Amino acid sequence: MEKQILELDLADWKAAEADPALIAAVEAGKVLYFPRLHFTLWPQEAALLRPDMLAEGKRNISLDAQGQLKGAAGSAEEQKDLAAMVGRFRANAVALVHGLLPDYRPHLRLAPTSFRPTQVESRTQSWRADDKRLHVDAFPSRPNRGERILRVFANVNPMGQPRVWRVGEPFEDVARRFLPKARPYARWQAKLLQKIGVTKSLRSEYDHLMLQLHDGMKGDALYQQNAPQATMPFAAGSAWVCFSDQTPHAVMGGQFMLEQTLHLPPEAQYNVASSPLAILTRLAGHPLIP
Repeated sequence: MEKQILELDLADWKAAEADPALIAAVEAGKVLYFPRLHFTLWPQEAALLRPDMLAEGKRNISLDAQGQLKGAAGSAEEQKDLAAMVGRFRANAVALVHGLLPDYRPHLRLAPTSFRPTQVESRTQSWRADDKRLHVDAFPSRPNRGERILRVFANVNPMGQPRVWRVGEPFEDVARRFLPKARPYARWQAKLLQKIGVTKSLRSEYDHLMLQLHDGMKGDALYQQNAPQATMPFAAGSAWVCFSDQTPHAVMGGQFMLEQTLHLPPEAQYNVASSPLAILTRLAGHPLIP
């Protein structure tokens, strides 16, 4: 399998520069790994790295675009410090993306920023929700009609524990493997799902196929075991970037991570033909979004 993780020597969130080779790599679904790109905590923030900062029943803590913190426990002062920490990470993550991918800048849509304090190994989930299985990101209730999911991650584990991923094969290889098994798209069914509130908007054929890939990968035990893949321990104090709708990944271990999602219209890419929408459209032989 072609190398899917590129290691880069960058130590300043605001010093990234555009490089055509790196742009092509991330748009091909590769992971850009920055082992020296450390997110520095302020003194009062070290005490926030504990599992009980997460409110009961919540999976992650998030900071929305309006600065509202959700999913957090702790005192009012702790929540204020936590919001400041997550907001500072957001600014660094956005600066990194603007430096690496400057043409994206006017087109990016900011999603909530998350802090994930739980131990991955202890999570218990259904097979469909289990992120310890190789998958590409697709969400049943939130059709996105081809909009890209670009993510910046930082491992802030204070005990030196890595964030362990498995990274899989190129997206087109996944698509060629699972598309023949996909259930056909039915527009009447998509309309019904929207009408009864299962989806927030009409699920396009593209969204349907992405969910078929997501579920097909996660539900295939032999694929999980035997698919081309590499195990990658992202070190504490490091950061990494990828398109999570295109890079097959599974999160196997770790605790205390910051994550920023940015959405991008597929037509705003440097190479539009490399997007999952373009690849699936080509393989299907017809438009997937009316």
